[in-house]
Amino acid sequence: MKKYFNTNKLLAVLLVTALFAACNNKSHVDDTTNTTVPGGDGSANTNPPVETAAKVAPNQLPAFTEQNRVPGVKTSAAYKVSVITSGLSYPWGLVFMPDGRMMVTEKPGRIRIVTSTGTIGNPISGVPAVNYTGESGLLSLALDPDFATSRLVFWTFTEPVTGGVTMSVARGKLSADETAFENVQVIYRATPTYGGSATNHKGSQLLFDNQGRLYVSFGEHSADDIRVNAQSLSSTLGKIVRINKDGTAAAGGPFATTAGAKPEIWSLGHRNPQGLAFNPVTGDLWESEHGPQAGDEINLIKAGANYGWPTIAYGLEYSGAKVGNGTQQNGMEQPIYYWDPAIAPSGMTFYTGSQVPEWKNNLFVAALRGMHIVRLVISNNKVTGEERLLSDQGQRFRRVVQGPDGALYAITDMAQGRIYRIGM
Repeated sequence: MKKYFNTNKLLAVLLVTALFAACNNKSHVDDTTNTTVPGGDGSANTNPPVETAAKVAPNQLPAFTEQNRVPGVKTSAAYKVSVITSGLSYPWGLVFMPDGRMMVTEKPGRIRIVTSTGTIGNPISGVPAVNYTGESGLLSLALDPDFATSRLVFWTFTEPVTGGVTMSVARGKLSADETAFENVQVIYRATPTYGGSATNHKGSQLLFDNQGRLYVSFGEHSADDIRVNAQSLSSTLGKIVRINKDGTAAAGGPFATTAGAKPEIWSLGHRNPQGLAFNPVTGDLWESEHGPQAGDEINLIKAGANYGWPTIAYGLEYSGAKVGNGTQQNGMEQPIYYWDPAIAPSGMTFYTGSQVPEWKNNLFVAALRGMHIVRLVISNNKVTGEERLLSDQGQRFRRVVQGPDGALYAITDMAQGRIYRIGM
């Protein structure tokens, strides 16, 4: 006896089975929100962008498709989020010491050691006087690559000097009992000194390369009468510089033989650069930068390149006027990615750990105004996906770094500043 199948029912069963299998393969669950979003593996997808707000400058078009509002992605791993401490006061810089403890700067002028369980040490003495107001204060922090033997610590701070203030780099030797910095020296001062009232756009970030050279980013101090220095090779405002551990210009800079130029300048045309990180795949230097009203940027930094400010920029002046000559000009670099509206990107890091394999080589950026941590999926120096982490925490994220355990650690720029751990 022959058996006849109802074709419509069979097709329906097959369709449901296929959809179930596809969901099991592609659905991504964020453990912090318990929501499921399909297609979040970083591959080409048609997911909507994570940004849904209206643009500040809707008439400005990106120079290429992947420069703005790429498709959203979602982490599939059920990572965990924990608060290690909430007892810091406006923390800015965060580095890990060789034994796994953290060293943290507080913008009012303090450096402390924090244990992995959140115990906060007393301020370490020896830090020079800091001009603390607005965005000014004690900012970035870096350990000497040879810290295990030298015990040298480097930091940037707004220094009160004759004629006004300047952004400076200091270094000191951490005492054996970890209570003081010894032989403290200011090894570098950005120029020119500014005597006006502007307290914003100081930058700044410190980053050592694998040859022990120190990259330092400086903002242009924001005021109209001084921000033009970002285009001047005789000034180090609005620049990334490359120096030795003693503050002298590192050899081989792109402007070392240019008459009148500061030989330590590595790149120019920056507004308020607050994040630096080396791409682990290419070795290239990347940077995050605050734009004006919108136009926050991620840049791939090339030796001697001009990144445009204040001649060109995405976004608008706070008055609503366009910036300079618009968004593009020959001889000036385009950002790899920009945001409109602004998120205020600060510290950033490329993930090289193994706790969350799908994050490998992704770029993580702390967002102050955005109050989240950005995850950018990158392929061939183009952003292909964007995710927002910890957006439910209501915190101004200042810095994100990878810890020795392979988890991410982030600090928040708040009166009761937190340290978060994000991982397995």
